[in-house]
Amino acid sequence: MTGIDWVDVIFTSLLSVAVMFLLARLMGHRQLSQFDIFDYINGITIGSIAAELATELESPIRPLIAMLVYGGAGIALNKLTARWNKSRKFINGSPTIIMDGGKIYRENLKQAKLDLSEFLVMCHQAGYFDLSQIQTAVFEYNGQMSFLPVSTARPATPADLNLTPEQETIPVEIIMDGRVLHENLKRMGRELKWLEKQLTAQGYHGPEEVLLGQVTAQGDVTFYGMCAVQ
Repeated sequence: MTGIDWVDVIFTSLLSVAVMFLLARLMGHRQLSQFDIFDYINGITIGSIAAELATELESPIRPLIAMLVYGGAGIALNKLTARWNKSRKFINGSPTIIMDGGKIYRENLKQAKLDLSEFLVMCHQAGYFDLSQIQTAVFEYNGQMSFLPVSTARPATPADLNLTPEQETIPVEIIMDGRVLHENLKRMGRELKWLEKQLTAQGYHGPEEVLLGQVTAQGDVTFYGMCAVQ
């Protein structure tokens, strides 16, 4: 290739990456397992067009427009299904009850395009090797199976034992990679002097010796030190 060709390839490749990133941000952060069939196919198509855009030097505007059209269609359908329930059922389908009350519905298996072996695999992956522990199994529109265990097979909860434990909260990072996160520390109502005391109490000379430090709303602090490779 000539120097001009290399510049064109770099430009179209960067343009392809930028458009894909923009569409991904606009279409949301759902994982692949959460995609419905249209989102899945639409994502593959956009990726294919993006690859074409990266190498299309003569007329990159065509694959660019195609990417925007497919991305816009996905965004529009997502907004449509979020606003109108009937359109959600038409586009995404509806959940299907596969098993309920100890009975497996053969016709519903056929409707969900599942065979009995696939259903058993999903049960095993969810930890159910004894089907008598399942009260209801629902095949969701995104291809995932949801299970409701029978009451006698589910784990006991504090409510079952008449206990009222204090509500736990998500720990907040105050040190990462040896660096103090001052904004998080301030948000938790703590000061640097408090952190230094916590480090000293747990045998650390400074935050540079800590890979990760977390604190809960109750004031419980956990530090994970910098460990050498074994």
